[in-house]
Amino acid sequence: MKLFRVVAVLALMAGPAFAQESPHINLMADGPGKTDDEKAADAERDKAYKETLKKIPDAKASNDPWGGIRADPPKKQPAPKTSAATSPPKKLKAGTAAN
Repeated sequence: MKLFRVVAVLALMAGPAFAQESPHINLMADGPGKTDDEKAADAERDKAYKETLKKIPDAKASNDPWGGIRADPPKKQPAPKTSAATSPPKKLKAGTAAN
C-alpha cells in the first residue's frame, strides 16, 4: 500500500514537469486575412480615434485631494546674530552670585 502511495505522488509531481517539456502546438486555425475594405475601415477608425484624443483638453489643475489640507512647509528661522556661546560673559555686581 505504501508503494502505491509513493507511485501516485511521483506521478502527480511528474505531470507538470512533463507538460512544460511538451512541444507547443497551436490548435487554433489561422483565420483568413483582412480584405482591403476591412483594412481601410480599420485605418479610418484609427484616424478618428487619434483625432478624438487630440480634442481632450490637458489637465491644468492638480488632482491632489489633500492639497488644501496640508500645511505649508516650515519656514526657516533666521540665524541669531550672536549666540550665548560666543557672546562675552555678563559682568556681575559685587555681592551677587552667578547661577
